Amino acid sequence: MENNIKNDSGDGNSPFEDIKRQFNDIFGSSAGKFSLMPMFVEGKSTTQGHGNAKEEDGNAKFVEKIRAFNLKPREIKDCLDRFVIKQHEAKKVLAVAICDHYNHVKQSLNDKNTQDKEYNKQNVLLLGPTGVGKTYLIKNIAKLIGVPFVKVDATKFSETGYVGSDVDDMIRDLVKSANGNADMAQYGIVFIDEIDKIATAVGLEGRDISGRGVQINLLKLMEESDVNLFSQTDVMAQIKAAMSMGSDRKQTINTKHILFIASGAFDKLTDIVKVRIGARSIGFNSQNSRKIDDSYEFLKQASTADFIKFGFEPEFIGRLPVRVACESLKANDLRDILTSSEGSILKQYVDDFAGYNIGLSVNDDAIWKIAQLASEEKTGARGLLTVLERLFRDFKFELPSTNVSKLEITKACVDNPEVELEKILEQCT
Repeated sequence: MENNIKNDSGDGNSPFEDIKRQFNDIFGSSAGKFSLMPMFVEGKSTTQGHGNAKEEDGNAKFVEKIRAFNLKPREIKDCLDRFVIKQHEAKKVLAVAICDHYNHVKQSLNDKNTQDKEYNKQNVLLLGPTGVGKTYLIKNIAKLIGVPFVKVDATKFSETGYVGSDVDDMIRDLVKSANGNADMAQYGIVFIDEIDKIATAVGLEGRDISGRGVQINLLKLMEESDVNLFSQTDVMAQIKAAMSMGSDRKQTINTKHILFIASGAFDKLTDIVKVRIGARSIGFNSQNSRKIDDSYEFLKQASTADFIKFGFEPEFIGRLPVRVACESLKANDLRDILTSSEGSILKQYVDDFAGYNIGLSVNDDAIWKIAQLASEEKTGARGLLTVLERLFRDFKFELPSTNVSKLEITKACVDNPEVELEKILEQCT
């Protein structure tokens, strides 16, 4: 195949031979002998005709799906209700923001005049404790719409990208989630978790330069910018970029139509809000005032000034205009997750035991006890996994090697799993 490569250098070596030689000069024998992937010849695939036709057909279908977007906010909320318990206000806010965003994208695709109009993107900020369903909400929205989705952790990014990741990497990760298809990724959703961790430290004389730098870089992405699909600090990425030169592969992706949704617990923000509204709203002498214990009540009253005092740059928080707080989950909510949610973790355990031909059932008393124990974990829905894993650990280990075909979990099993397991094993002998 290498004999068919056009020689532009005049010295018997193609540009790709130069790349191979430079690669081996840099890395030496420790990298082993480097060879280009045989499927590429001067940035073009040997099956380019068939592959590109299939990819273009997929792109066309995807774009038509976006052009035909016609979901209503209530329809999105109804879908989310099937999977996520509680969070009714968050669902409504997200549903409206999603519809506004993709209706604008649809109009931009269908009307070129719309592309030139000023539009403020409805990026979203979700506030609330861990395990209340923030990520699960966005995953289900992306699945419903059928767009690429990626979740990233804000704490892994640094200002330069040399220590930690560059913020542009989140866009490259979005492209990866779209199987490398940048045309599809440009209409996707980026979910940035732990966003509160990049706020500049409150109460320090100096500024947290790293956090501030990440914020500045992020606000450029959230507005509109062109991102190089090949990282400047990634040698292999640069080789891929060189291989794709001369082909019709995109080198950059524009973030104009990418929706950004950020989330965080914002524990310290409640203290800032308390100071601002405390004397006015929680006065001891006011008959109409009431004491607010739930952090949710404070978070939903957070203002832009509160976020700035918390440590966000005004320009950055301004790029997240849609803000909504999520409620903490109580024991009855966790019970509803087990019994009503289509994504109940309990179904996973039913499937696990079914793999050993054991039918698993959990009665109502046991479910309520599990929910109570999970609530004590203070980690929201994640507490359910902790409790269930502890409960089923020994049952999973012992029962597959017995003739047990049914397992009914009662409250007694939840209270004393070792004792109840021993009784079952005694019956098997």
